[in-house]
Amino acid sequence: MTSLDTLSRKNFRFFRNLPEQDLKQLLKYCQRHKATASSILWYEGDNDNRVGFILSGKIGIKKMTAFTDKHVIVGTYGPGSVFGELCLLTNEPRSVGAEVLEDVDLLFLTNDAFENLIASHPYLGLKLLRSLFRTTSRRLSSSYSRIASLF
Repeated sequence: MTSLDTLSRKNFRFFRNLPEQDLKQLLKYCQRHKATASSILWYEGDNDNRVGFILSGKIGIKKMTAFTDKHVIVGTYGPGSVFGELCLLTNEPRSVGAEVLEDVDLLFLTNDAFENLIASHPYLGLKLLRSLFRTTSRRLSSSYSRIASLF
């Protein structure tokens, strides 16, 4: 369990539309985590199935390139961002790695905790699912635009 002492809801898009009571319920299922710059949160291919909510700091999302066998940062996320949501939704291995670029303060929600939340608070689980799908949809649309701009 954690509190929102360090979280400004108006700056955290993902939680902005949740009523205070729903947010308090959600936080009961989250774990707080702090990590220093250069820490690896997970590697590409890991079976880690948690979503992260960034309270402060910056995360880099890395992908192994097909031709140079090196990692490239394909996205950076800062305070108010959600990351790692696909593995929470699919329970598949990580398609990207996550590295701490600046010291971070995070909330993590594991797949098991998410399933418990859904069982205990189905309406809140539905709201969370919709928000995660919106986030994923926006990122996918942005990726399509970036790919199209290359041609």
